[in-house]
Parts: sequence; C-alpha cells; structure tokens
Amino acid sequence: MSTDRPLPRKTRERLALWDSYRSYRYLTAGRDYRDFGLVPAVGRVPDASIEWSDDVEARARDFEERHIVVSAHDHLSLRPADPADFPEYRRHGREFMPYEGIAHSGVDLFFDGGPAAVSMIRSHTPFDWDDAVSDLAMRQADWAHQRLLAPVRTLDDARRAHADGRVGVVLTLESASPIGNDVDRLDILYGLGVRLLGLVYSESNQLGSGLADTGDAGLTRLGRRALRRMNDLGIIVDVSHTGDATALDAVRHSTAPVVITHAGSRALWPTPRMKPDDVIVACAESGGFIGIEAAPHTTITETHPRHCLDSVMEHVERCVDLVGIDHVAFGPDTNFGDHAAWHKVFAPLFGKDDAPGLELPPHEKVEYVHGCENPAEAVRNMIRWLFDRGYAEDDVAKLAGGNVHRVAAAVWGG
Repeated sequence: MSTDRPLPRKTRERLALWDSYRSYRYLTAGRDYRDFGLVPAVGRVPDASIEWSDDVEARARDFEERHIVVSAHDHLSLRPADPADFPEYRRHGREFMPYEGIAHSGVDLFFDGGPAAVSMIRSHTPFDWDDAVSDLAMRQADWAHQRLLAPVRTLDDARRAHADGRVGVVLTLESASPIGNDVDRLDILYGLGVRLLGLVYSESNQLGSGLADTGDAGLTRLGRRALRRMNDLGIIVDVSHTGDATALDAVRHSTAPVVITHAGSRALWPTPRMKPDDVIVACAESGGFIGIEAAPHTTITETHPRHCLDSVMEHVERCVDLVGIDHVAFGPDTNFGDHAAWHKVFAPLFGKDDAPGLELPPHEKVEYVHGCENPAEAVRNMIRWLFDRGYAEDDVAKLAGGNVHRVAAAVWGG
C-alpha cells in the first residue's frame, strides 16, 4: 500500500483552474476573507484521511475518470476556524468558496446546500427572503471570477462543465420558508438558479410540518400549491427535514419524483432526523432517492456507535436492501469547518436544545466523522469503500451519481 501517491489527474487539472482565482482579492465590507482565520480547505484534521490499497485506489481513480460523480447535498463554504466567529462572518454577506478543497474532492457535480437557509445577514432570524436572495446572487458573483466552478441549471450545463474539466454546482435551499405565503417567489428562486428545494427545515413553516415539531399535520393548502408550482417549474422537491406525514403528503401530491437528499435509516438509528421505512419507500416509489448523509452524530448505528465511514455506509447498505440500488445516493452534508461545533452554535435557533423527541440514543461523541470530515474526502471515500467491499462498477455508478442524474432528467428534462 502506497502512502505517497501522486495526485489524480483530475485533481491536478482542477487545482490549475483554481489558480485563476488567487489574483482576485475579494473584499467583503472592506475586509478580506482571510482576516477571519478560516479553516484550511484541505487537511484540517490530519488523521482524518483513510489510506486505501493500491488496487482499490486505482479502481476508484479509473472510475472517477469515466463517470460524473455527484454529491446530492454538501455545503461548499469555508468556515472560520473559531465557530464563534461564524455569525459575524455571515453578517458580511459572503462566504469564501473552498476552491482548493473542491478540486481535491473528485466530485463532478455538487448540490450545494449553501448557508442561505440560516444566513442571517440582515435579519436576526433564519430563512429571511432578502438574505436568501442576497446569498444566491453573491455566490454566483463569486463564481464569475474564477474558472473551477460552473453553475448548473440544466443537465446540458452539467455535461458541459464535466467536458471542460470544471466542477458543476447546483444551487439549492434547505427550506422553502423564505417564500412566506407568496408562491410566485418560487419563480424568482428558479430564475436565480435554484433547482432543488427543501419544503421545510426541521421547524414547521406555512407549507408543512418539520421533523423537530411536536405534531405533523402534513402539507397545508399553501404547501400543495407550492408543490404544484415546483413541479411546473422543474424544481426537485426535497423532504430531508420535513415531518413524516408531510413527506408522505408530498409524495402523494407531487407529479415528479420526491427525494431525501441527506438523511439515513431510522431503523438503524431511531431519531427523527433519520427517515422511517415507509417514507424511504414512498420516495423511492415516486422515482426519487435517499441520499445518505454524514454530518456528525446523524447516521450512527448500534454496530458503529462512534460515527465513522463504516456507520455511514451501513445506512447505505440498509437503504439499498430496503428500496434497491436504483434509489440510494450520497448526500454527505459536510462542510469545510468544524461541523460539530457549528451545530452547538446554531442549535438554539432551531430548538435542537429542547425539542421533545430529538434526544439521541447513547452514543460516543465525535469532533468529526472519520473518513467523511469534509466535501474533499466524503464521497471519494464512500466510492473507495464500495470498491473495497467488492461492489460492481455498475452499482457504484448508480450510487455515486446515476440515480441523481435520473431524477434530474425527470424533473428538469434532458
């Protein structure tokens, strides 16, 4: 087993593209990003890496050269080294994009969860409309000054980015709360590039119930109208953070596939953040998928109570057994920063410190998920884990992008 391998060709070429950004000094409110003391884009946790055998590494690199690898949900933002600085950092209205880390990821297409759902730029509350619009526009202004990332609004955009050696990014929001009761705002979000939208982020909104609430009445009348508009526009419906009844309602009323971009199996880890079998099956039967996440203290199992790559992949295999390999994907939900500490900073905003039923079973607390610490390593290690366990290439291709591609084709066309 070699521990001193050269970088993959794809990574080398993408790092060269990232170089084009270095001369652009991007100020925010007269202050340079680097003044905040941001985490490194790669190597934040030196012992977080996993060394794979030469054979597994060679197979994975060959696979990544020939397939469009997709992350169904990650956060492409570089966070402050001190999580306590994050609110001030966000108040400036921009987050630095972790281009170097993205170049190392091996991922060709990211669905970017972004910080817009909890942006709090001008407002002191999350899910503010002006903040969401500002964030979506600022991100695209940033991308216009570099050559590595390419905004993706259609599958043709994704194919073009891949052919050009660039990384495609799909803009998403984790909650439709910013639209309030104005369904026409969905058209504005679509015009700004949003192609996937979560109905609810944990706490209920005017569309439906969230997983952190004490009751779940399903979709509201407004929620059904919004769902129809999303279907008409071509926005993928995501129920990752909804309550169970709201998720099932979404499937019943949607004319397009409904997805869970980042969650896991509640049968393995009995918390509301995971999804029960009936919700996972319903989404699969709609033509959708479940993306398995790796944010700290989510996809744990009794077999692996210390959250790590093995526990994440146990959720992958459980969902494959439940709904088949055509309806499971990777949605790590990672970022470039201390995710566990970030949860502590923002938990009170979403009631996670006192919400009934959100208590976790006994488990070992971790500072990071070994093997899935950030977007630079999560998907690439999930792919290598599969090859190490003898999975066929066709099956890996479905999990690592094919299933998401199929849903995008169904909703967006092309």
